[in-house]
Amino acid sequence: MAAKKPENMDFESAVQELETLVSQLEEGELSLEQALKSFERGIQLVRTGQQRLTQAEQQVQILLQQDQEQLLPFDQSGEEH
Repeated sequence: MAAKKPENMDFESAVQELETLVSQLEEGELSLEQALKSFERGIQLVRTGQQRLTQAEQQVQILLQQDQEQLLPFDQSGEEH
């Protein structure tokens, strides 16, 4: 079965596969060709993961900015502004 494209994987699955690849590379049991393919796959996974994290950070920034613009301070006295 062919591996999923990194852009079609959820973040957690990509990280899990990356951890597996790193372990395999650290063991040193792969042939040079296999190690290069694993390294290339790892780079693809890292790039996709970085893009996803950047997108998530931008979403959080937007949500926080919207909240700051729309929320009023809480008044415990019960008086309306």
